[in-house]
Amino acid sequence: MGNPAEQHAPEALKTEIATTKPTDTEVALATEDTVETAESPAASFRASTRPADAAADAAGSAAGWPWDELGLGQRFPIEQVTPSIEGGRFPAKAVVGERVPVSAVSYREGHAMMGCNVVLIGPDGQEGPFARMRPGAPGTDRWFGEVRPDAVGRWTFAVEAFSDPYLTWHDAVSKKIAAGQGLEDLANDLAEGSALLHEAAKGVPEQERDRVTGAALALADAGIPLFARVSPALGLTDVLWRHPLRQHVTRSEPLPIWCDRQRALFSAWYEFFPRSEGAVVDERGKPVTHGTFRTAVPRLRQVADMGFDVVYLPPIHPIGRVNRKGPNNTLVAGPEDVGSPWAIGAAEGGHDAIHPDLGTLDDFRAFVDAGREAGVEIALDLALQCAPDHPWVTEHPEWFTTRADGTVAYAENPPKKYQDIYPLNFDNDPEGIRAEILRVVLHWVAQGVKIFRVDNPHTKPVGFWHWLIDEVKAVDPDVLFLAEAFTKPAMMHGLGKIGFSQSYTYFTWRVQAWELREYVQELIAAADYMRPNFWPNTPDILPEHLQHGGPPMFKIRAVLASLLSPSWGMYAGYELFEHVARAGSEEYLDNEKYQLRPRDWIGKEHDGESLAPYLRRLNAVRKANPALHWLRDTVFHGIDSEQLLCFSKRDPDSDNTVLVVVSLDSHNVQWGNTTLDMPALGFDWHERFTVQDEITGATFDWGQHNAVRLDPLYEPAHVFTVHRHR
Repeated sequence: MGNPAEQHAPEALKTEIATTKPTDTEVALATEDTVETAESPAASFRASTRPADAAADAAGSAAGWPWDELGLGQRFPIEQVTPSIEGGRFPAKAVVGERVPVSAVSYREGHAMMGCNVVLIGPDGQEGPFARMRPGAPGTDRWFGEVRPDAVGRWTFAVEAFSDPYLTWHDAVSKKIAAGQGLEDLANDLAEGSALLHEAAKGVPEQERDRVTGAALALADAGIPLFARVSPALGLTDVLWRHPLRQHVTRSEPLPIWCDRQRALFSAWYEFFPRSEGAVVDERGKPVTHGTFRTAVPRLRQVADMGFDVVYLPPIHPIGRVNRKGPNNTLVAGPEDVGSPWAIGAAEGGHDAIHPDLGTLDDFRAFVDAGREAGVEIALDLALQCAPDHPWVTEHPEWFTTRADGTVAYAENPPKKYQDIYPLNFDNDPEGIRAEILRVVLHWVAQGVKIFRVDNPHTKPVGFWHWLIDEVKAVDPDVLFLAEAFTKPAMMHGLGKIGFSQSYTYFTWRVQAWELREYVQELIAAADYMRPNFWPNTPDILPEHLQHGGPPMFKIRAVLASLLSPSWGMYAGYELFEHVARAGSEEYLDNEKYQLRPRDWIGKEHDGESLAPYLRRLNAVRKANPALHWLRDTVFHGIDSEQLLCFSKRDPDSDNTVLVVVSLDSHNVQWGNTTLDMPALGFDWHERFTVQDEITGATFDWGQHNAVRLDPLYEPAHVFTVHRHR
């Protein structure tokens, strides 16, 4: 009858395999019906003598398998590696601590098992720890992993494919036992497995090495039943998944990643004109007193108190007097009119000078220091254009375009005309222009400015920006650039690829639920190279929904901007519900671009006429919840009303989850029923959990299906943190 243990071994081992095999390796082990292959585990093990250390892996070929030398190429194909920006021409983007997903297609001949891992190489040339990749859906041969840079600088990564003799042995022995083969049939497999595990033990950490060595000894012990001999070896999938014995290691070409500081991805911006802070105007709106850097410091602290961490200043340079614009973009300015800050340059200087009415360079440095003390960074506008009386116009006339009548061409965006602005012509003396602009940028970097909002970068050569950003980061890798480019998608994506740290987006005009879902998913798909910054308004843009949606719409758009995107921003006056536009346009009436606009910030908040407390709360929620610091973790959930949007973000490191339901209707009560993607929230489909509204403090018991009622006159959004039942 034989040994009873051996009689029941096949079924018992099948149970053992099912309980010890990691879920993540099941796909890798699930193959078609096995046929005999030329590469048995032992033959492969003996043939390959290539060590598994990184230096040997990089050498290019294994002993006995000189593939490259024989002109046969790599041992295993590695294809479609991502992230790869234009074939590696430009680096993918990451910030310190960000999980960057990596994928590749790799496959091999026959039915032997293989594995893949990703290697991350730091700016110092040192390789990071072993990071194994998971197999994707059966039949796709796609592998998935991630890397996590932990310092600013240029990193590279590569994917490695390798033969996995343990998984090959595991698969073969499991199937043979399940088919009823006994000790006599498995004699070679047991011997080969023992030798394989002795070798594998050399690469296993000391605290787990005895387990692997013990399994090798059990395989060689002829005095115990088959079940007892084989079970320990079959139970090593967890250890040898993390620390595999790798053979015929093949490495892909390295691809670059540029890692920025975290503010490149997670930031809250606020734009204000320092000349309006502390200013005094008469009953006609004409300036009596011009604001300065010193008078703007109190506003700087108020903005920091609202939770914003970047304060963006429009151009702070001298403003041209020739063709200066008056209020509301009128063509004739009076002697007291302040003009547009984007008409840069006058007798007092150009892009490296400060408007004398704002103060001195020392005053500006004190303003930057005050921001730092309050917890905010100062971002400057980089607008590469000139007023007609900018010093460059006379010193370098070749940097501009001359029309047929001999006049210099001013900027136009028909039907708009900007007679007070001369664009630069980058095709005339490009080396001279490049050198001067680099000098200007580094001048402001030396004053403590590490963030630039770039005005209309899509109107300058893309190659110039690639060069400039690389040159500046070579001097100071912490410098960030925001592209203000509301233009064609290809150009916006192109600017992201060549190095811009962040980009304005079309968010301002995405108002329907389906539009927002589709657009955010599009941005997630481009997250390897383009980081969005959502702005509900700018000095140039007062969208129609803010003109007519009332105060609830200001809440709605702030919730969407601040919680859908890790970076968001707003222009001053948003918190005071400023919504009056010039007739037939998306531009503010009495636009601050052309005149001083002092406001009673504290008085309005005291009287309950300000959104500042709500914005303060939103920014506090953002900072307190790591899930809101990332873009790729956004998941949209089902809800049966197109007037409601439901989405979540989850950070696996902290087990922090935020779930948002927001109404898009600022006038009417909206009802909806959710169908939540429970695994995306970290739960099984049947589980229930507690949600706490971080705006109102209310708590609810929720599951997959929940009824929601949102009244815009009360609160148009639920901003929930998700908590497990205790």
